[in-house]
Amino acid sequence: MSILLTYWRVLQFLGGEKKLAILLAIANLALAAAQFAEPVLFGRIIDRLTTSESTGTFPSFHDLTPLIGAWVGFGLFSILASVLVALHSDRLAHRRRMAATSLYFEHVLNLPLSFHASVHSGRLLKIMLDGTGGMFNVWLSFFRENCASLAALVFLLPLSLFLNWRLGALLIVLILFFGCLIAFVLHRTHALQQSVERYNSSLAERASDALGNISVIQSFTRAEIEASALKMIIDRVLAAQMPVLSWWAVAAVGARASATLALLGIFLLGTWLNLQGLATVGQIVTFMNFATMLIARLEQVIAFFNMLFLQAPKMQEFFKIVDTAPQVADSPDAIDPGRLDGAIAFEDVSFSYDARKPAVSHLTFNVAAGETVALVGATGSGKSTTLGLLHRVFDPQSGRITIDGIDIRAMTLRGLRRNIGVVFQEPMLFARTIEENLLVGDPDATPDEIRLALERAQAADFVARQEDGLATPVGERGRSLSGGERQRLAIARALLKDPPIMIFDEATSALDATTEKQLQAALDSATKGRTTFIIAHRLATIREAKRIFVFEQGRIVESGGFAELVAKGGRFAGLAKAQFMVGAHPEDPETGAMPTIPSKPAGAKQ
Repeated sequence: MSILLTYWRVLQFLGGEKKLAILLAIANLALAAAQFAEPVLFGRIIDRLTTSESTGTFPSFHDLTPLIGAWVGFGLFSILASVLVALHSDRLAHRRRMAATSLYFEHVLNLPLSFHASVHSGRLLKIMLDGTGGMFNVWLSFFRENCASLAALVFLLPLSLFLNWRLGALLIVLILFFGCLIAFVLHRTHALQQSVERYNSSLAERASDALGNISVIQSFTRAEIEASALKMIIDRVLAAQMPVLSWWAVAAVGARASATLALLGIFLLGTWLNLQGLATVGQIVTFMNFATMLIARLEQVIAFFNMLFLQAPKMQEFFKIVDTAPQVADSPDAIDPGRLDGAIAFEDVSFSYDARKPAVSHLTFNVAAGETVALVGATGSGKSTTLGLLHRVFDPQSGRITIDGIDIRAMTLRGLRRNIGVVFQEPMLFARTIEENLLVGDPDATPDEIRLALERAQAADFVARQEDGLATPVGERGRSLSGGERQRLAIARALLKDPPIMIFDEATSALDATTEKQLQAALDSATKGRTTFIIAHRLATIREAKRIFVFEQGRIVESGGFAELVAKGGRFAGLAKAQFMVGAHPEDPETGAMPTIPSKPAGAKQ
């Protein structure tokens, strides 16, 4: 994306403020015209005075009043217009920065999990802050002063030819020379600045990654190693940045040299032209003021382009994220299904992450409303992918999934996901209070509903022990709580949502045996009347599942009840044998042990 295209995108982000932006641009043009008129009027006054002196007839103050009045009027207009332009430019820039931040944040929240798995959260945060900050600086500097500067250089500078084409031509040549110098600097530093931003992004990722895993760093005494690694990245940033700064130092020196050369050139040429009768003293004074004003304007424009150039890679990364289209989105005719019953059907569903190896292949099964189904199998066998397809983390490449006979792609994402509660293996708590984390499940939940959800999740006792109760902050990712406490809050959050469909992805993995036993009874009660899916590696947690699907390489290779699958002596029985003592009946409430798994005859197919 070129700098000019980037700048065009920045202007497009003005959104509903475009009318104000146009008014500010017009005001800047008027301001530039007023500032251009001041030297002209001043030169005319000088000419009236010098002409009168040479003829011996001195004008009265009344004769000069129109010129002086116009000069003063343009000066006052310039002051007032500058104040109004600066005031509204500041407000415009701040409003649009906040709007761009909100738009980016909402967009990123709706990007698929596959995107977030490949992009570091620290990088996304840096891109948001840098991108919106860069656009703020562009809007503010452009509408406050650089719009007038560009107008003076592009539109008003050629008008100087009508005052004195010889002096005007010299001024234009000097300005063009300096413009070419800036273009050369931009060309030489464009690629360098992009590498600087890549290193800056790496710096943000490394720092965020270290701070997010501080307990690991301290446990493995890696503080010095991580600090040293960060210093190496800083050295790379500086090594890449220094050549860019050197080139822009050349541009700054060129600006100072151009100012001196312009004033000197105008004075020398003007003096010679005056001696030849081709320029008046007033014209020399006018062009000296022009040179001073236009060089100052040119320096402003150069500073603007320098800032735009430095910010362009940051804004390009911002636009790249904003332009990333969600893989899963509402269809134009999507409907809100309301509260569903929860009858689910997978019809020949296949999905692959990389278009080579299928994650799930030709899945076909039905789950009745209110039924509890468990999914077991080795890591990577397709369990999580299957349930990810159910709540549309991604869409299948073939086949379809229906709930209550409605294709889930015909539902709005909001309507679908409102009907599904998920308890992840990682609790994923916010750095907020316990109550705020629970209200994620239902923002309108009453205190009684919160209390009931905590009791069902066996979390009421530990919350009551907290000094501030529900108002207790849990720290970043819930670090102030134990693993089991975090998981119980996550379960309470899902129960508070009260969806007709529940998904438990290793939800009890962080609980001790006693709490797990208590929680199983609570979940049995809480999930009655709901369609429930349980992903489990610990088979003790799925004894009460009505059906168990055994996954292997993206397919269901066995299905049935717990005792039925054990009796078959197949893959599930092998998993069960590895986890339980053999001998007792699995439904024995005292031992809870597995039945004896029959051995296959020698030579039987495994």
